[in-house]
This record gives sequence, structure tokens and C-alpha cells, in this order.
Amino acid sequence: MKGWRKSLTVAAIAGSSIVAYTVGTSLVKDVQFARAEEQVKASREQLAQVKDLADVFRAVGKAVEPSVVSIDVKKTVKGVSRTLPFDDDMLRRFFPDRDGDGEPDLPPGFQNPNEGGDDEGGFETMGTGSGVIMEVDGSTGYIATNNHVAGGADEMKITLSDGRVIDNGKLVGADPKTDVAVVKITADHLIPAKWGNSDELQKGDWIMAFGSPFGYVGSMTHGIVSALNRDVGILRASQGYEDFIQVDAPINPGNSGGPLVNVHGEVVGINTAIASRTGGFQGIGFAIPSNEVKRIYNELKANGKVVRGWLGVEIANVTDLKDDAKSLNYKGDTGVIVAGVMNDTPAGGKLKPDDIITKLDGKDVKNVHTLRSAIAQTKPGQEVTMTVYRNGKTQDVKVKLGEQPENLAFAAGGGRKNAPGKQDQSEASAETIGLRLATPSEQQLQRYGIESGAQGALVTQVVPGSIASRRGVQPGDLITSINGKEVTSADEATDAFGKADLKKGVRLHVTNKAGERSLFLSNAK
Repeated sequence: MKGWRKSLTVAAIAGSSIVAYTVGTSLVKDVQFARAEEQVKASREQLAQVKDLADVFRAVGKAVEPSVVSIDVKKTVKGVSRTLPFDDDMLRRFFPDRDGDGEPDLPPGFQNPNEGGDDEGGFETMGTGSGVIMEVDGSTGYIATNNHVAGGADEMKITLSDGRVIDNGKLVGADPKTDVAVVKITADHLIPAKWGNSDELQKGDWIMAFGSPFGYVGSMTHGIVSALNRDVGILRASQGYEDFIQVDAPINPGNSGGPLVNVHGEVVGINTAIASRTGGFQGIGFAIPSNEVKRIYNELKANGKVVRGWLGVEIANVTDLKDDAKSLNYKGDTGVIVAGVMNDTPAGGKLKPDDIITKLDGKDVKNVHTLRSAIAQTKPGQEVTMTVYRNGKTQDVKVKLGEQPENLAFAAGGGRKNAPGKQDQSEASAETIGLRLATPSEQQLQRYGIESGAQGALVTQVVPGSIASRRGVQPGDLITSINGKEVTSADEATDAFGKADLKKGVRLHVTNKAGERSLFLSNAK
């Protein structure tokens, strides 16, 4: 009996030790978290008083670093063929040959699509990026990052600043058109960063960039804002929206998705791209403004996607098409020319080809960027008032916006923005312009998806490199008027071309299965 009691006593003491150890460990974590929170609070208070620049950088680092994460991503690229536009020159541009083997040094797990890949099953890629915790709700944290980091991820491993690794990262939503994504994680003791106002940034402001360049977690660089409102074309393939902050703070592969921060420790942008001929930093980086990120972040968090307003027009800057504007007797220097109107869209029956949009709800429309951004940020179903220059007069047109579709590609008019080419002849003709025409049969109209009974001159062939080709005329376009005169057949079109002068320019009105548009062709210098 005494032996049994002694054993029981030992067991009881051992059990107490286990409980004490467990409770003690939890208390240690709580104390560490409390200290981290206190450090962030103290650093933010210090930022209001520091005078030495190094003190500022140190304080910003301590205030922001607990919120910065590294993101390791595994993705499967499906349906990849060897004809993808990833040629070796492009791969070398982004992944230079550093080991001297003559091949681009791709990230671990990345396969050169020009050297294989399953056309049906695809291949697996691995990548590393960054992110920043912007919101904490209990044990749930929400991370802002790039779409090109987290979008389409099969698996995500999140490494926190304190070394913890979270394997339960879930993609809340991603928006390719702004390159923003939101990731959700579940963990205790998370500290969020603080949103800043990117509209207050000015050229010359000090900024700091955080992230994991080349996988070096916990890195921080500094520089200044070197320019604002940059449109560099990296999101053009997804019909995206660019208004980047240009910085000279070193940003490298792996920094993508990390925060750009001001001297108050506030997030004013998300690092997204670099301008480079080697794949590494060469003096210029770009970040998405925080006000844009915050708007997209909130929509993705609430709905899993971004809903945008939509007109359904093809547009170009007046400054890019000065000859077009001059031919319409428009005297202004800014505005947007409506080059085409798509069928069955909000703009159908409201706007017309050759309209020049000068205002939206009373605010000046300076260029395409201004109009696209304003329309996209307006909710579908809302009515807007557009001031347009039409037939020599200014008038207001009300349009009820629709919801922007996922794919905005509008096949017609893709070459409108190119400069007109020089031709030896000043006299216009279908051959000079580069067209072969036919009076359409019902079978041809049906083949090209044009309304039965439509009259005009059907474009059956466009000579590559010709004026017509560079200005976006395509087989299947039906020319219905030339220089304002209606044409109902190929013969009438040929006669009208014969009377036109390419130095003065020829204006065509064309229609196809997508809609109608206006084109101005000229060989003037």
C-alpha cells in the first residue's frame, strides 16, 4: 500500500509538472506577444519625436517588420505548349545566366516551357514573394500581396517575421487587372500594419521597401519617390489599370507583394515590379498606391472579386490621334476619341464613333487613363453624364453603366493607335490603302456574323504592313461610308476611294460582328 501511494504521489507530481510546463509555455508566448505589441506602440510614438534620420529608419523597421511575411507558392501551369511567348531571350532577361552554363537561371522548381512541359497536364512552378498583414480579426489575419505572387496558387506557405511557418494560407481573392491579391491565415499573435494615404505622396518623399528579395526574409531598403502616376504597360495583357509609384529603393525578385512604407511607418504601396534589363534591380522599381490597394483589398475580402463599371467602347487619346481630331474640327488638346462602339453594350445607341469625350460628370477627361479609371471605379447600374463633342457641337449624353466582363478584348480596331505609314501615292484607292473588297453575299454576311441584308463594301483581304493594316482594318469589316458618304457596294467604295486624297486623309465607318467604329487613314507626315 505504501509503495502504491508513493507511486501515486510521484505520478501526481509528474502530472503537475506537465501542466505547469504547458501553462508556462503559453504564458511565455503571451508575454512575447505583449512585448512585440508594446514595441510597435513605442516605435510609433517614437516616430513622432525622432530627429536623426537613422532613428527614423530604425523605428520604421521595428514598427513594420512584425507585419511583413514571406510567401512560398506552388502553382500548376496547365495547358502550356512550346509555342508560348516565353522565348529564351525573354527568360534570360528576367533570369540571367549567373552560373555560366549558358542557360537562364530559373527559380527552384521552375521549368523552362521551351524545354518541355505537358501540353495537357501542365507543369509545376515554385515561387517566393512577400506580403503584409493589414488586418487581424481574432486568430485570423488578412494579408495584402500581388496577384502574380498568390493568384492561382495550389499551395501557400507563409513565414512570419518571428519565424513561425503557417501552412494554412488561403487565397481570398485576386485581381489580375490591378495585380492585387488577399490571403487569409489562421494564427495567434498577429500584428497588422497601418494603411497610409498614397495621395499625399510627393516626388522626393523618403520611402522604405520591405520583403524577401531572393528569399532573404526580413529585408528592408530605402530610397525616395522618384515619380508618380506611371503607366508602364506590365498589366496591358490583362486590360489592367496602372498608376504606379516609381521609387529608387532597391526592389528585387521576392520583394513583390511586400509593403512600401513612409517615414511614419504607414503602408503607402505594394511593391510589384522593376524596370530591368538583367532581371535584377537597376535603379527603378514600381509599387501600387495604397489607396488603390485598399479599395481592391476591401472588395476582394468582401466579395472574392472586383466588380467594375463598363461602357463598351474602343477609345484613344486625342493627343495620339491629332489628325483624327483635326479632321473632326475639334480644337481641344485633351479628351478621348470614341473609335468604336460594341454591340449590345451600355454605350450602344448612346455614344457614336468619332465622339470626343471631354467630361465625365462635370470633371475633365484628359486622357484614356482618366476615363478608364473613373468608369471602372463606378458601380454597375449607376448613370453617368458624359460631355461629348459631336458633329461640331458639344452635348451631354447619359449612360447607365454595365458590369465589366472578364475579357475586354475587342478584336476590331487593334491597330488604330499606330502612326500612319508613308505611301508614295497621294491618291487613295483600295489597292493603295491595302484592301481587297467585295459586295457581300448573304453567305458572306452570315460567315462574318454581320446582320442579314447589310450593305457596304466587305473587306476580304488586308495587305500586311499597309495603311489599312496598321490602322486596324480586318477581313470581315463592312465599310458603310467613306468620308461621310454612304457606300452600298464594292464599286461605290472603289469610286469613293478614287476621289479621296490620302494626304488629307480618308475617314471610314465600318461595322462587324463586334460593333461599329470609325477609322482615319492618312499618309501625311
